[in-house]
Amino acid sequence: MDYEHTCMIRGDGGRTLRAILDQICNKWTLLVVATLDQGTLRFTDLHHQVPGISQRMLTLTLRHLERDGLITRTVHAEVPPRVEYALTPTGESLIPPALALAGWAIAHAPGIEESRAAYAAR
Repeated sequence: MDYEHTCMIRGDGGRTLRAILDQICNKWTLLVVATLDQGTLRFTDLHHQVPGISQRMLTLTLRHLERDGLITRTVHAEVPPRVEYALTPTGESLIPPALALAGWAIAHAPGIEESRAAYAAR
């Protein structure tokens, strides 16, 4: 980590970094972002493609992602209104590190499971 990043972390006690990572690393954010990497989607399509997410949790996740500038929400003036969600360039920039993290988790899952089983057996 370079000097600038170290100062940012220490400058506010790491609060900014923790707040951003809390949002990005929550249970649903990466799944929603990865789903939107396929392209622009409507709420219902997102809801069907993100397994296990409730409508309320999807709504909250989308609001936070929009607030943080990772997605855009476009409302089309139609009857009924059509709302679409898409990644912003910032949201798109999250895909490579998210894929790297997912790859790491997949590669190390067997070892982690073994360690968990050994720990539980003690």
